[in-house]
Order: sequence, then structure tokens, then C-alpha cells
Amino acid sequence: MKTVIQVVQHLRPGGLETVALDLFDCHSSHERCFIISLEGSRREAIHHWPRLAKLADRIIFMDKQPGLEPQLIRSLRKLFIDLGADVVHSHHIGPLLYAGLAARLAGVKRLIHTEHDAWHLDNPKRRWLERALLTLTRPALVADANSVASSLKKHLHLKSVKVVSNGIDTERFIPGDQPQARLKMGLPLAAKIIGCSGRLERVKGQRVLITALSKLPIEVHLALAGTGSTEAALRRLTTRLNLDQRVHFLGQVDDMPTFYQALDLFSLPSLREGYPLAPLEAQACSIPSMVTDVGGAAETLCPFTGSLVPAGDPMAIAKTLSRMLGRVPRISPRSFVQRQADLHSMARAYAQLH
Repeated sequence: MKTVIQVVQHLRPGGLETVALDLFDCHSSHERCFIISLEGSRREAIHHWPRLAKLADRIIFMDKQPGLEPQLIRSLRKLFIDLGADVVHSHHIGPLLYAGLAARLAGVKRLIHTEHDAWHLDNPKRRWLERALLTLTRPALVADANSVASSLKKHLHLKSVKVVSNGIDTERFIPGDQPQARLKMGLPLAAKIIGCSGRLERVKGQRVLITALSKLPIEVHLALAGTGSTEAALRRLTTRLNLDQRVHFLGQVDDMPTFYQALDLFSLPSLREGYPLAPLEAQACSIPSMVTDVGGAAETLCPFTGSLVPAGDPMAIAKTLSRMLGRVPRISPRSFVQRQADLHSMARAYAQLH
């Protein structure tokens, strides 16, 4: 039996972390799988993300503290040897630094590294570090979007990068009954509802979306799924713009299919992105989506029902949302997701790399 270990920086709700969990769920019966989180503790992680509870015996937390911890490489090396790791799969640059070096020191046969975005390579120090790590560890390098692969080739002077697009579970994210979903979510039945899911952080652009909402008719509401450090500031902005009755802060939502099913439109107003999962999940539920033109977001968009807008421009977002709310799509974006971003296709592509 082959032992496959994925390594992430932390296990808080997010796109990269969801990909790791989905790959875990799809592993072959001939594979013994683990996930290592460099930061955090089991109790804290499960408290914030109940989905982790069923995997508790296969998730290992290293409780890394802020700053460089060279001894962590030694600890991971011993762990890989003790677990008999055949494949180590790192996600993003931090895990590549620690797990990549540890895997090579442990003699692990196969190392895979996935980059989920490339904006961090705008920093010259990050470029130097990534080039050095790729040279030392020699992983099978994967980008999760064509735009990420292009940036990697440009910044790191690489000839080729394999692309494995993120996928979502199209058997879980399905169309549903909108009134029933709204009742479950506590959302108004008669409103036009735009949804946005993701961490409430500046980079996710919810501030821009709330500003755009203020320029839309009174019957248009906004539902925000997620938590984060900007929640208090976003609530103050909502009050200042007299939108308290039209913006619904739902907090951490575990039943995401029901959230999407409650919407008329989905919006991703991010200022930076890799290859986001949320627009794929919404579209799999037959919800038309608007995304900002950052990272690989455009690659997630159904060309027949979706819209692309500049990042950070509330007027452009308001105009686009108004136009989308005024039309009834003749086709569903679900078929696009089934063709382009199915979870099982992603899992098979990574299994071939194993």
C-alpha cells in the first residue's frame, strides 16, 4: 500500500485547504493518506472547521509558530520515515520549504508541489527562494490554473509547468429549491440576492462589493458567507451606507450547497486570486457568477452565463450585477463546471503523478 502525505500551511477554511481535503476523500483504496498542517492544533482546527472531525486520526498538526523554524525540517523528516511516506505533496511555498527539504532528506520517492497562486512571486525575495527550493527539491511542479503556470514560467524561467485545474464535487454541489434554501439560511424570500463566500479579509474585496450594492435598487440584497478580520469594519461600512437591512452576515457556513441554492447571482470581488473554487461551486448549483479579472478567476467562469469585471471598481461591479439580474440565462452554467472542473478528473490527474 502506498502512503501519500499532503502538507499545507494551516487547515482553516479556504480554497487550497478544501482541495487538499477533497483529494484526501478521493484517494484510492490502495493508498494510505495523511494531511500535515504546519500551523495550528487539532482542537482549534476542528472547532473552526467541523468537516475535519471525521479525518482527525489522519491529520497531524505541527503547531509551528511564526518565523523560521529549521528544526521543523528535522521533525518532518522523522515523521515521513516513521509513516513510510512514498509520496509527499506540498501546497504553496511554506510547505515546499519545510516538507520539500524534509522529504528529500528522508529519501521519499516522489515529491509533488502545487502552486495555487503566483502573486507572491512579484516579490524578488520570494522568487529567489522559490527558485532555490525547486532546484534543491526537484518536485513534480503543478499549477492549478493556466495563468498561474504562465506566471511561474515567466518569473522562475521555467520551460514548462503541468496544469491540474482545481475541481469540485459536482455530486454535492447541485441545483436546489431556492425558497427552501432561503428559509434554511434565514434569508428574505422576496429579495434579489447576490451571494459572496470567502474569508472576510481585505484581499477578498467584500468592501468593494458592499459599496457596489449601495448603487443597486433597494430590493437587491447581499449575503456574505465567511468570517475574518475585516468583519467589524465591513459592518461599520454597511451601517454608514444605510444597508443594514440588505447585507446579511451569515458567518461560517458549513452547508455551502444550500447557501448557493438560495442565490440569484454569485459574485467574487477579489483583489487577488489563484484559481478559486467558489465560482465553480456556485455555477455547479446553476447560479450565474461574476468574478473580477484577477489570477485564474476568469478560467472558472462559464463563457455563456458569467461576467468578468475589473477588480476594485464598485461602479463596474454594480453595472454588471444590475445587467445580470435583469436577464434570465437560457442555459445553466452547471454543464461548464462538469466538463471543466470535476473533482474526480483532478484526483485522477494527481493519482497519475503519484
